[in-house]
Amino acid sequence: MIEYIKGELAELTPAMAVVEAHGVGYAMNISLNTFSAIQGKKEVKLYAYEAIREDAHSLYGFVNKKERELFLLLITVSGVGPNTARMVLSSLSPSELCNSISTGNERMIKGVKGIGLKTAQRIIVDLKDKIVALGIAEEIPVGGSMQAPVNNQVKDEAVSALTMLGFSPAPSQKVVVSILQQNPDAPVEEVVKLALKQIK
Repeated sequence: MIEYIKGELAELTPAMAVVEAHGVGYAMNISLNTFSAIQGKKEVKLYAYEAIREDAHSLYGFVNKKERELFLLLITVSGVGPNTARMVLSSLSPSELCNSISTGNERMIKGVKGIGLKTAQRIIVDLKDKIVALGIAEEIPVGGSMQAPVNNQVKDEAVSALTMLGFSPAPSQKVVVSILQQNPDAPVEEVVKLALKQIK
């Protein structure tokens, strides 16, 4: 099992990081929390999770062990796969997720795209004791946000991230433009987080 990959950050989008280590470029699926934390860095160390299926080998990268622990907990819940777990960690900060689980706030978890009421309830029931036992119910720091003026780059990156997460480009663009009109200075990750709560 790969514990972590350390190397040069060759490419970065809100949904994926390519880390080059010893001449090999590793494409790692990331959450918006990790994207925020590693943005602007040249060298990164991402903790890894390898999802192996018959038709694909996928790598997931996390800025710290606590985010990976939350991800690993989420995928133990029936009905939550790696992509859904990444969506949860992109829509809610680790502290929001832990608070929602510990307080039984199913409405907050149900607000994540792809999570229904039953799955939200399962996440709370299955993980409530585990997050306390593992000591990951506290705030996880996230790196500085990117300050960008309203321009096509922010819009294009946000739409690209939503498309990579499985949404259609046309409705994604409509929502992103609407968000940018209301929040002109919002960084890419914030736009994508807001969009995830609005796209149907």
